[in-house]
Amino acid sequence: MTDAVARQRAYYEATAASYDAAHMEREHLVALHLLSAFIEMAGIRSVLDVGAGTGRAMRFLKARFPDLLIKGIEPVAGLRRQGHLQGIPEEDLIFGDGGALPFEDGSFDLVCEFGVLHHVPRPQVVVAEMIRVAAKMVAISDCNFMGQGPSWLRTIKWMLWRARLWPLADWLKTRGKGYTYSEGDGIAYSYSIFQNVEQLRATWKEVGVIATAPNHAKDAGPMKGASHALLIAQSRLREPS
Repeated sequence: MTDAVARQRAYYEATAASYDAAHMEREHLVALHLLSAFIEMAGIRSVLDVGAGTGRAMRFLKARFPDLLIKGIEPVAGLRRQGHLQGIPEEDLIFGDGGALPFEDGSFDLVCEFGVLHHVPRPQVVVAEMIRVAAKMVAISDCNFMGQGPSWLRTIKWMLWRARLWPLADWLKTRGKGYTYSEGDGIAYSYSIFQNVEQLRATWKEVGVIATAPNHAKDAGPMKGASHALLIAQSRLREPS
């Protein structure tokens, strides 16, 4: 475990009791409502929530779909404890690391995450594990750094990303750390759901993006206009290797 990961987990441990009140992000609620429609259409019967925190997404989906099998993994004991206090059985919200999911290939119809990947130094590793464990669908509700800030800044970010220069720009911005720290969100990395689109397309036939925050760019789609979005991948092209 790196110092940054240990620091992030310590942050969540210290703020576990107030986590739900402090994190009421509208974009993830929008994503849950949208995801519910995909669950109905695809006949999803089992769900794994990666980085489930206190189990808010689990409780939402269980209330919407009482017969749905829902499991969550969360590495921070304090957050799991809050979820258990709110009625989630201990066997349903368990210890786990998104980079090494303790499940066999194709164990769940749907594998999802909400606001986790921008706290992960190597999101592609977590996404690879989500792909491996999912049988029918992967859903990612998270940030898009290219859709954040004023118009001129969004354009610069997009150009740097297209030129494959964003990692260097981010390294300079964070003075070599690769992340920022705030009292409201702990450690956060510069992340965009678009960074994982091609990774998902290698395995899934249908990959789409839906903005879950207001689009601030009049003449641009979610990539340059939305700070948060929902990425949905479904219809497998091939089985996990």
